[in-house]
Amino acid sequence: MQPSPPLTRGTIQSALSSKWLGHRIELFDSLPSTNREASRLAQANAQHGTVVVADSQTAGRGRLARTWFSPAGANLYCSIILRIQRPAEGLTEWLTWLPLVSALAAAKAIEAVSSLHVSVKWPNDLLISKRKVGGILCESAFGTGAIPFQIIGIGLNVNIEQQDWPEELRESATSIWHEQQRAVDRNRLLAQLLLELEQCIDELAAHGTSRLALTYHQRCATIGQNIKATLANGDQCLGRAEGIGQDGALLVRPDKTQPGFNAPEIVQLRVADIIHVRT
Repeated sequence: MQPSPPLTRGTIQSALSSKWLGHRIELFDSLPSTNREASRLAQANAQHGTVVVADSQTAGRGRLARTWFSPAGANLYCSIILRIQRPAEGLTEWLTWLPLVSALAAAKAIEAVSSLHVSVKWPNDLLISKRKVGGILCESAFGTGAIPFQIIGIGLNVNIEQQDWPEELRESATSIWHEQQRAVDRNRLLAQLLLELEQCIDELAAHGTSRLALTYHQRCATIGQNIKATLANGDQCLGRAEGIGQDGALLVRPDKTQPGFNAPEIVQLRVADIIHVRT
């Protein structure tokens, strides 16, 4: 691990320039999961924009029930509580785009505090040099009130060195430190992340996906790639990713040579594990 300033509530708040996001910050040395704690607080009516941060997690989670490697003193693990009333006809689009725009915000935050370019693998994995530097896990539920809440969980690999990864992650994961050989102050990164996220959420709430979809398309490393998609039921789809649908689905033109092909010309994937296939 690379030494960097410790996370402190005062330091985070002194760097904070967001308007509504992060007015309440709950900071912990260790949690099983920041998403789990944020959900508990949301059920107890924690205010909109509350942020839960932990220096380490003992049961961190990624997408598709994967474990998120969460050592102390090196990375950033946080979860944000949202309470935004959405009309019923727009709720599905809101929920499906929330993880995508959260990935956009995280990518912009990393770029603001480093010299690196960050791309996004659909739907919300953050990549530097084709290796994963961060991920998003969004969850939604009803609390005691009538308005549902959403939790945006974000994990970013900041100051961890390659030899500190478990063996099975060393070829696929990276960190900001590994890519630029310079430690990043996690307090500053979190403050920047909350600012970028607030701006993206305000844009999504006020104007929908029109401008955000274009920005996401430009940053998405999956579009134009040959991919292998594993669906929730275990089925696989091989093909070429051609774009993003209005609802955030990945639009894939299937490879007609794959065994048992009977798919339409374009398949819309909404939940899938994606691998970029090298040709």
